[in-house]
Amino acid sequence: MRAITVSPGTAHSARLEEVPEPPETDGAVLVRTWALGVCGTDREILDGRYGFAPPGQQRLILGHESLGAVEAAPDGCGLAPGDLVVGVVRRPDPVPCLACAAGEWDMCRNGRYTERGIKERHGYGAERFRIEPDFAIRIDPALGILGVLLEPASILAKAWDHTERIGHRARAWQPRTLLVTGAGPIGLLAALMGKQRDLDVHVLDHNKGGPKEALVRDLGGTYHSDPSALKRLAPDILMECTGSPALICGCLDATAAAGIVCLTGVTEPGKVFDVDIGRLNRTIVLDNNVIFGTVNANRRHYEMAAAALARADKNWLGRLITRTVPVERWSEALEYRKGEIKVIIDFRP
Repeated sequence: MRAITVSPGTAHSARLEEVPEPPETDGAVLVRTWALGVCGTDREILDGRYGFAPPGQQRLILGHESLGAVEAAPDGCGLAPGDLVVGVVRRPDPVPCLACAAGEWDMCRNGRYTERGIKERHGYGAERFRIEPDFAIRIDPALGILGVLLEPASILAKAWDHTERIGHRARAWQPRTLLVTGAGPIGLLAALMGKQRDLDVHVLDHNKGGPKEALVRDLGGTYHSDPSALKRLAPDILMECTGSPALICGCLDATAAAGIVCLTGVTEPGKVFDVDIGRLNRTIVLDNNVIFGTVNANRRHYEMAAAALARADKNWLGRLITRTVPVERWSEALEYRKGEIKVIIDFRP
């Protein structure tokens, strides 16, 4: 079968090649791949800046944003041929730590977890993959190809789960306003889930006009391209989805009192920005604000995300996928094109 593979640590080493069928040790469920989403982590791996091959191997099958149809599954596992599924990315560490033992491998304490397509386990970027039943998430068949958005959506489901848990530290917590910075896939999915919670949603992005602004407007939110919105809005919840140091700095004290800032964007190494930490500390302490970071997701968050996507307008979701590339031309999916949101690689015949 064909797969997109890479030699981690070596830039421009990716290729589409023939590889053996997935071994049964990967899981009892056999899945035929439909689509693979492309994100910044994939680009880092392809640039040689991140990624780890499985122990004893030189190459890694790429891909962690998956979607496929079950071809075979053991009786009683909850899955059947034809089901559309998405594979969970992270696996618990072998020790395991307390978090992994409780099924919260996204909160692993010792860093010995593995990740499909990223860290020491082959990914989903092959014509077929195997997976353990407990790590396969069945989605609403009405989503079809849009199910490829589940993995990024799971990150936001976790972000909202943790935000709400933190918010309930105060019994009278009733948030009204959400500000999202960044209108990429993560930012737009954060805005979608904010709207599903009946919040007044605002999105700040540097692009003026175009599909991103239209998507926010059609969601019922307000789009801003002027950075001054960061200081004017004073939201109850702020979700930072860019990883830009300058923008992060502006977010840290931009909420209303008792506000929550959730950081989801990952900053590139080496980015330096001067911060008046004393002023920030004073604001955060005196206003009872909370700042936290989040990454990855566990099964519960995938299921929450699947429910959120199932409730969403399918036409709106479909506009998040701005380009689909056939697997034979997979490398085109890595090209940056202005105004794009989510690019996917299509494995379907």
